[in-house]
Amino acid sequence: MQELFVAMDSLQNLAELEEFMRDLCTIPELETLAHRWQVVKLVDEGLPYLEIAQRTGASTATVTRVAHWLHHGEGGYETALMRTNSASPSLSRGVSVTRRSSS
Repeated sequence: MQELFVAMDSLQNLAELEEFMRDLCTIPELETLAHRWQVVKLVDEGLPYLEIAQRTGASTATVTRVAHWLHHGEGGYETALMRTNSASPSLSRGVSVTRRSSS
């Protein structure tokens, strides 16, 4: 995994990250990651787990697991929340998942 993290760290902007992630992952994989991030944000807001599950379509088990890692994990969720909450609105909207046209 270290090589993947080094590759991601080498990217210089949001556009490069989007291109890399789109090449690396399928649309369903990216959607799963995006949904997981939505769960993180709602858990951080303090919403009840059942409400988060209903809003996002995630299972309550997923919501519970995300909440556990938010509160007892490596600190990555907290760092990203802090940085995206203080980022400009154009950056905090996240990366859009778009299909690349064939040329």
